[in-house]
Amino acid sequence: MILPLSIPSPELQYLQLGPLRIYFYALCIIVGIIAAGIWTARRLGQRGGERGAVFDFLVWSLVLGILGARLYHVVTHWGDYFGAGKNPLEIFAFWNGGIAIFGALIGGGIGVLIASRITGIRFWSFADALVPGLLLAQAVGRLGNWFNHELFGGPTTLPWGLEIESTNSAFPIGLPEGTLFHPTFLYEALWNILGIVVLLAIERKWRPRWGTFFAMYLIWYGIGRAFTESLRVDPSLIFLGLRTNVIAALLAVVVGILLFVLRRRRHVGLENTVYLPGRRHPGDNVLAETADANEYYHVIDRGDAASASAADDTDAPEAELEPALGAHPGKTR
Repeated sequence: MILPLSIPSPELQYLQLGPLRIYFYALCIIVGIIAAGIWTARRLGQRGGERGAVFDFLVWSLVLGILGARLYHVVTHWGDYFGAGKNPLEIFAFWNGGIAIFGALIGGGIGVLIASRITGIRFWSFADALVPGLLLAQAVGRLGNWFNHELFGGPTTLPWGLEIESTNSAFPIGLPEGTLFHPTFLYEALWNILGIVVLLAIERKWRPRWGTFFAMYLIWYGIGRAFTESLRVDPSLIFLGLRTNVIAALLAVVVGILLFVLRRRRHVGLENTVYLPGRRHPGDNVLAETADANEYYHVIDRGDAASASAADDTDAPEAELEPALGAHPGKTR
């Protein structure tokens, strides 16, 4: 029997506009991407970068992110495309569903790396600026799974259980009609929103730089994803007794910890300096930050680490300080 507080699956999954069919799943992803782009552009601008450069990052990360998401799904669901009675050409039919966030992160990361070379904005600078927008995009995107009636967890008697029709191909065999399931889409969306609040509070207090903020994102997201993945009942490759996405989530946590430690060690004494948007070459200017004000300046690069921390020295010559107007001399677009 369906409980009064259970979550119904949407009856409407798409809008039919003449010959055009628009799926709510796609709309959720698009809205998430737009929101992430706007937020990241704002944060990048506050750090001395050019907001318009986000478009370069968006294009490259979106294209390679989609390819990575699809490739990851195909590899982890190999039996859906290869074997007796299977059509390998279905690999290219991405509109039929089948993308993975971990693959999107890998492909999107490669896209960000390419865009950073094009724009001159440092890879880790952009990655740190992206964190809250990325969590927001992932939270909004998870609503698409709700519209698609997919990726739900195991049976539950909790009042917020998700209603899934017994005719759904993913409905576990042997369970009675009316069984409620864990709404893993909701769990992950709420975890991501909570992550925005927690990580922004950390950033406001300690101002993590140089990729350490992105490392915190990997740790936070990996922990939440490992939990929600362990609840799901849809088919997945099993390795060492764990779903592949659980393993990927745990690897994200490990990578995040290693990244945090390594980036902190690499920039000892510069933890409170601001992002350095733009490639650093001899004679280039470097962005830094005074210890007493939340303002950003270009500081003449003397070619050593001490010069980058000079912005924290209130006795630094005024002639060496000027407002930061762009990402990198000659590299702004």
